[in-house]
Amino acid sequence: MRYMIFVTSDESLWASATPKQREEIYGKYIQYTEEMRKAGVLLGGESLQPTSKGARVSIRNGERVVVNGPFGEPTAIGGHVLIKVNSKEEAIEWAAKSPGAVYGTMEVREVTEFG
Repeated sequence: MRYMIFVTSDESLWASATPKQREEIYGKYIQYTEEMRKAGVLLGGESLQPTSKGARVSIRNGERVVVNGPFGEPTAIGGHVLIKVNSKEEAIEWAAKSPGAVYGTMEVREVTEFG
């Protein structure tokens, strides 16, 4: 089964981190990624730019509505990891190993398989 793990955290924590703190966090993510790669569960994943560089798009009454970030919520999705494992419990175990679990929340969602 494939699972998407969303990394959510308070963007202000990252913005206020020192360069040394950011380097340490990146190092932990590199180790985490390498561990998943060696275990053969990693399918992909990426870090996202802050919401201040994003936009939300919707259609209301037939009109396109665009709201540029930041969006006001204190927590935001900062990245994602796609893994292939045998169970939800195994996906939760991988989510718990993420450095993001210390700084924010990891949301684990099974990918719907179409076809």
